[in-house]
Amino acid sequence: MKVAFHTLGCKLNFSETSTIANQFKIREYEIVDFSEKADIYVLNTCTVTENADKECRQIIRKAKTRNPNSFMVVTGCFAQLQSEKLMKMPEVDAVLGTAEKFKIFELLEDDFSKRETSCVFVTPTDKISNFYFSSSTEADERTRAFFKIQDGCDYLCTYCTIPKARGRSRSMEISLLLENFRKILAEGYKEIILTGVNVGDYGKSTNQKFSDLLNHLLSENGEFRLRISSIEPNLLTDEIIQLAKNNPKLVNHFHIPLQSGTNKILQLMKRRYNTEFFKNLINKLNIEIKNVGIGIDVITGFPGETDEDFLSTYKFLSEMEFSYLHVFTYSERENTEAVLMKNSVPHIKRKERTNMLRILSEKKRLAFMQKNIGKKVQVLFEHQEINGKMRGYSSNYIRVETDFNIDLVNKFVEIEITNCNNNFCYGKII
Repeated sequence: MKVAFHTLGCKLNFSETSTIANQFKIREYEIVDFSEKADIYVLNTCTVTENADKECRQIIRKAKTRNPNSFMVVTGCFAQLQSEKLMKMPEVDAVLGTAEKFKIFELLEDDFSKRETSCVFVTPTDKISNFYFSSSTEADERTRAFFKIQDGCDYLCTYCTIPKARGRSRSMEISLLLENFRKILAEGYKEIILTGVNVGDYGKSTNQKFSDLLNHLLSENGEFRLRISSIEPNLLTDEIIQLAKNNPKLVNHFHIPLQSGTNKILQLMKRRYNTEFFKNLINKLNIEIKNVGIGIDVITGFPGETDEDFLSTYKFLSEMEFSYLHVFTYSERENTEAVLMKNSVPHIKRKERTNMLRILSEKKRLAFMQKNIGKKVQVLFEHQEINGKMRGYSSNYIRVETDFNIDLVNKFVEIEITNCNNNFCYGKII
C-alpha cells in the first residue's frame, strides 16, 4: 500500500511526521509524495494561525480528489483542538490527538479501510503526560537533523493555543536523549537542531536544566554542531551564552521571540519580560559572542496595538543589532484571552504593519550579510547542485553559495565571504 505525509507548521511537527513515517517504513509501506495518488494520507496539522486551519481543510479535500477511496488520517494540534470540526468532514477517516499521533497502528489495528464515520482518538489536554521522542531530516541528504527534546508549554500567552493543543511542559531524561543523539550522529548527521514547543524549558518535568543537557550533548565525541531552533528570552541564560561563546560545537546563532516592542502590549500578551530586558539581552549577545546571528519573532496587530505602539516597536527594532525578523500577523484564535480583548486592529492595518517590518527585516538581513564580507565562517554544505553551485548554512545562519564540489558535501568548510546579494553570500574556500 502507498502512504503519503504532509506537515503544516513548525520544525517540531516535521520531526514528529518523520517518526510517524518510520512506523510505516518498518511495515514495508511504500512512501510516496503527498501530491501523488496514495492509499493512505497522513496530515500533521498546525493551529498557530487562522490560515493554518484553512490550509488544513483545503489540503484534506485536495488529497481526496486524487483518490476518493483513500484513508485520511489527520493528527497534530488542529486535530487536538478541533476534532469535532474534523469529524464532520466526510473526507476524514481518523482523527488522532497529540497523545495518539504515534499510535496509529495500535489504535487503528492496521485497518485502513474506508469508514462510514470518523474514528476519533483524542486525549484531553490536561491528561497528556507522556513525552514521545522524535527526530527527522530536513532533506534526504544526511546533513541536518531535527531532534525533539521537549514538548508542551506552561506559559499562558494570551494569543496562543499551543498549551491547549500540546499540554504541559515535559521532556525526556538526559540519559535517554543521549542514546538517541548518538544514533543520529552514527547515521552521519553533522548539524543537530534542538526542537520543542518551549526548548529552554527543557528538564522542568525531570528536575534537570537545559544547560545540563547542552553540556552533555556538546561533550559527545564526533564532528557535529548544535543549533537551538528557538528559545524564550527569559530562558536564554548566561550559562548558555557562555557555552555558545566558548564551544564551537554550539553555533553562534539564536532565534528569540520578542512579539512586541512595547511593554503595554507585552503585558497584554502575558509575556515574561519587558523591552529593557530584551534589549539588554540582544546587546549582551552581540558583546559576548563573536559575529553572532540573531533572529527575532514579532507579532503585528495585536488587540490594543495603536499606531503609536507599532511605531515604538518599529523604532525599538530598527535601533537593535540583529540578523532577521520572522513577522507574524495576529489572527484570532478560539479559546484564547486575546480573542475577547477590545480595540481589535483592522486587518488592513495588520498587513500594512507586517509589510513594514518585513522590509525592515530585509534591510537588517542584508546589512548583517555585508558585515560578514571579508570574515571567515564555518559552513556545512548540503548535497544540492544548482547550476554548478552548492549551498549551505554558516554557523551564524547565513546562506552561503560556492562552486559545487562533491567532496565538500556534509563537510564543515571554512569560507571567507567575498560578496553578498539579497539572497546569498558567496565565498572562497580557505
